[in-house]
Amino acid sequence: MSFKVAIRNFKTLSYVGSYKKMRDRPLRFYCATILGAGYVAYNEFKKSKAEMKEIIQLKNYMAEPITPLSQLQKNQDDMKTQMELLIMRIQAEFCRALEKEEDEAWEDEKTADDYDFDNDIFLPSPEAKFKVDRWTRKEGGGGITCVLQDGRVFEKAGVNISVVSGKLPPPAVQQMKSRGKNFENKELPFFAAGVSAVIHPRNPMVPTIHFNYRYFEVKDKNEVHWWFGGGTDLTPYYLNEEDARHFHLTLKHACDSHDPTYYERFKKWCDDYFTITHRGERRGVGGIFFDDIDSPDQQSAFEFVTSCAEAVIPSYIPLVKRHKDDGYGYRERQWQLLRRGRYVEFNLIYDRGTKFGLHTPEARYESILMSLPLNAKWEYMHEPEPNSPEEKLMKVLKEPRDWLNIEKTKSTAS
Repeated sequence: MSFKVAIRNFKTLSYVGSYKKMRDRPLRFYCATILGAGYVAYNEFKKSKAEMKEIIQLKNYMAEPITPLSQLQKNQDDMKTQMELLIMRIQAEFCRALEKEEDEAWEDEKTADDYDFDNDIFLPSPEAKFKVDRWTRKEGGGGITCVLQDGRVFEKAGVNISVVSGKLPPPAVQQMKSRGKNFENKELPFFAAGVSAVIHPRNPMVPTIHFNYRYFEVKDKNEVHWWFGGGTDLTPYYLNEEDARHFHLTLKHACDSHDPTYYERFKKWCDDYFTITHRGERRGVGGIFFDDIDSPDQQSAFEFVTSCAEAVIPSYIPLVKRHKDDGYGYRERQWQLLRRGRYVEFNLIYDRGTKFGLHTPEARYESILMSLPLNAKWEYMHEPEPNSPEEKLMKVLKEPRDWLNIEKTKSTAS
């Protein structure tokens, strides 16, 4: 956008007057023109940053936006447009960060035979890139599904965006009412836009990450109701306390820049939400989770969601770099597969996003179930050995920990 502004201003100044007049102007006139255009462009850029406005960056996205470009350009201040541009950017940035880790893993030009892996389990691909699948739905909108499979670093990685609209069917309306939404109509016009990602790494020492950030609008009796939701959470297979603290601290910084109470509130919400009730354990070591955020105002809520989404890469990629080449064996792999079975149980039984997607007309099941791992395992009545690394993880999953010692700090201060 800044480049376009500069060109537009330069053209405007260049065509004032006749060619002869322009030709006879001194050199300093042209220098002033260029500086003036640059100054205007810089001010436009600062204004966009200050207002946290998303700008259209077609060449950087994984595919063309779902909404027609002319409509996005016409309604750039509309929150529906802003959210679509945000999720398009976040998707592209995260996909490229993951692909970079795959590229670096093969820089030494080794082949699959040079690694101590069981080829019966997988065949790593030195050309692991995201498959980009842009899809549309008849009722309105569509999405972009990006999936990477069988890489050396990532066994399966999915990063989706969806921008959909239409009418909510009664089951979806009922699900919202169960969360306290007092809608009167049985079928409601709606708009939803969100980005969702689940990354299942190859190495058991690298944790799985999930994040989702979304915006919702519902029209009920000529009144538009809007809200944001989302969160980022970490699911390790082996507990590394330094990793957990780094992850939580990064999310806390994102929260604190908007409200110092957010992290503590949304950390507890995350621990409570990602509970596998029938197992009596959490899915992972938590993070943040929130829903139905409609305060203090729309722009402030959008800026908060933007900060959280932008915190994903610095919270996770350092952990990938740190552990992707760690050694592991058959035992660690089998434990990883067992824990992925638990991941599947939560997503299919409890996850609200999965259930909402399945209730949505013309649901795209391949994209909804993208979160499921490539491989998982269930073993009858499995119990980790006493005092083992596996048991250490289970203790934390059954009793969530205050990773940043916030409660201790509070008690000390009081």
